[in-house]
Amino acid sequence: MRITAIPQLYRNLNRWREILGVLGRYELANWLSRVGPEFAKDLLKSSGGEAIARLPWETRVRMALAELGPTFIKLGQVLSTRPDVVGVALAAELQNLQEHAPADPPEVVKKTIERELGRPVEAVFAEFDQHPMASASIGQVHQARLFSGQRVVVKVQHADIERRVAVDLEILAGLAELAERLPEFRNYRPRAVAAEFRRTMLRELDFSRELRHLQQFGANFAGHPFVVIPTPYPEYSSSRVLTMQLLEGTKLADRDRLLAAGINLDEVARRGAQICLEMIFEHGLYHCDPHPGNILVMPGDVIGLLDFGMVGRIDQRLHEYMGDALLAVANQDAELLTAIIVRVGAPPANLDRAGLALDISDFISHYGMQSLERFDLSGALTEMTEIIRRYHILLPARIAMLLKTLITLEGTARTLAPKFNLLEAMQPYRKRLLMRRMSPRRYWQKLRRLYSDLEYLAEVLPRGLVEILQQVQAGRFDIHLDHRGLEPSVNRLVLGMLASALFLGSALMLSRNVPPLLLEHISAPGAAGCIVAIALGLRLWRAIGKSGRLDRPPQE
Repeated sequence: MRITAIPQLYRNLNRWREILGVLGRYELANWLSRVGPEFAKDLLKSSGGEAIARLPWETRVRMALAELGPTFIKLGQVLSTRPDVVGVALAAELQNLQEHAPADPPEVVKKTIERELGRPVEAVFAEFDQHPMASASIGQVHQARLFSGQRVVVKVQHADIERRVAVDLEILAGLAELAERLPEFRNYRPRAVAAEFRRTMLRELDFSRELRHLQQFGANFAGHPFVVIPTPYPEYSSSRVLTMQLLEGTKLADRDRLLAAGINLDEVARRGAQICLEMIFEHGLYHCDPHPGNILVMPGDVIGLLDFGMVGRIDQRLHEYMGDALLAVANQDAELLTAIIVRVGAPPANLDRAGLALDISDFISHYGMQSLERFDLSGALTEMTEIIRRYHILLPARIAMLLKTLITLEGTARTLAPKFNLLEAMQPYRKRLLMRRMSPRRYWQKLRRLYSDLEYLAEVLPRGLVEILQQVQAGRFDIHLDHRGLEPSVNRLVLGMLASALFLGSALMLSRNVPPLLLEHISAPGAAGCIVAIALGLRLWRAIGKSGRLDRPPQE
């Protein structure tokens, strides 16, 4: 950790102590689960009374995040969308994190609304239910009625949540710095994950973003017969208060009530999938979390969507990557699919490209032979994500989010209709995507972009060459080299020279009996110097041995 982090460490000392205490307890449980005696595994208990050491590792991670509070619960939910970073098993476990937080007292909620809207609650709403419908990590939801008679829900941010989130984000940045230095955590890209999570949290704290999302989705589905988006009320909303239409229906998660109401589950699954696929492939703006708790079934098998805090966007370039990937799978071209993955993701410097191509070839040969009726799309996407993670390729957040959304969508649809096939529902969009990929309009757009880039290059190149020539003539032209990986070698060289010099000097003091003496003929400083030199030499020997470069050339 840098010295500049010391002030924030001191500022947030109590929270640091609390977080490190929880992490230390769960890490001790992890150690006991591997090497501890049986009786000791029951000593550490969770807040629910479970023996932590007897639970799977993924479950312990989820429980630790839940115990650390709202910000860390949100972190777990974000990580559940990144199986390419944390692995499929842990991502699946983190999807079970539930957002439950104590509700603010009614007087605190009223003060927040009055401060944000500039009017008393009684002047804004004809009725306002002081008892919240639900309370999550960021805010709580109340029912209300406008003076026009429209029933609404009011989402109110928790008091002081911004300060608490800011403290936790600072601490997470410090923990990410520490984790980056540990080999067992380095492959998880902790700094990149912490930065992505910071952006996500700051966006979720701004309710005006969710209001804009509601307006965009409402415009995209205006007049649609089978989907309802809650209507937002900007005049009764702010960055910390969001007022929107109350949708009434049965949650998709309540399958028994749907059956009792005579709902056609197969039709609801088909419509829900069509709506989400239309968002992805037609609008380029989609709901990122289509799980059963965020979907209502209303009279007439109409689908109502809730919670637009997190949405995904697909631009033209991502559409092109999707088209290229589908084309590669259709043609069973493993080399092309490997090139797309490497181009889209952030591969490590020592990527085993031949091994990756071999695994992609096996993947295509296995799934490419499956019939459309038997094709398991979520299984294919999960296996592809696991391959990408195995080679430590970090996908952009928007692509990882899209993969997770498709997997969640198929899982949600199959809870209603076990025989539902998402790939079959995607067929029209797949054909349209491939046609768009081959269209003359796309090539014309690419030519326009290329011409624009060449025009810019033609403008800046002559000026840049003139500046370089002027610097050369004036003797101010410098070349800066970045010697990556050279610093450890230089450090070892310096340490070896220091140990050798110290050993030689100490040996001379021993031979000359330089006082003070031990046992009347052994030089004390000479003996001490020899011991230190030998210790330095052994440390250097161990470091070289651990690197695997002691007696053999480096592996290419």
